[in-house]
Amino acid sequence: MAQDPPAQDLMHYEAMAQDAMRGVVKAALKKAAAPEGLPGAHHFYITFRTDAPGVSGPTDLLSKYPDEMTIVLQHRYWDLAPGETFFSVTLHFGGQPKRLSVPYAALTRFYDPSVQFLLQFEPPGGAAASAPSAVAGPSEVAKPAAEPADGEAKIVSLDQFRKK
Repeated sequence: MAQDPPAQDLMHYEAMAQDAMRGVVKAALKKAAAPEGLPGAHHFYITFRTDAPGVSGPTDLLSKYPDEMTIVLQHRYWDLAPGETFFSVTLHFGGQPKRLSVPYAALTRFYDPSVQFLLQFEPPGGAAASAPSAVAGPSEVAKPAAEPADGEAKIVSLDQFRKK
C-alpha cells in the first residue's frame, strides 16, 4: 500500500503567524505613540535587519550596523509614527537626533524587559532563523546588560539577548 505524500501547507500558516506577531508590535507602538506615551515601566528593545528592503536612516549610522541593529524606546524618543507596514522614530545617537524608518517585515526581535515579553521573527526573505520563532517565557529571556542613558539611543549587541 502506497503512502500519501506529506501534505503541503498551501495556507502558509507560518507566514500568517509571523504577520500576526508583527501586528502585536504595531499595536504596542501605537500605544507608545499615544499622547500618554509608554505606560508604567514598559520600554522596548527592537531589533531589525538594517539591510532589509525599506529600512531607511542616516547612512553613517546604518553603515556601522550592516546586518542588525537594536534600538531602545524608553524615556526619550520623538515623532514615533507607527504606520500600516512600517514605523518611524527619531532617537538621539551621539547627541544628535536621527530619524529611522523600519518596515515591520525587517524586525527580528521585539522585547519588553519590564514584563519579560519577547517575540522573535523569521529573518526577511523567509530564510531559516538561528533560533525558532517563538514567544519566550520569563525564564527563557536574558535581560540586556545595561539600560540606556536617559536621552540617548543605545545600540545593543544581539548577544546580549541570547541566553548564556
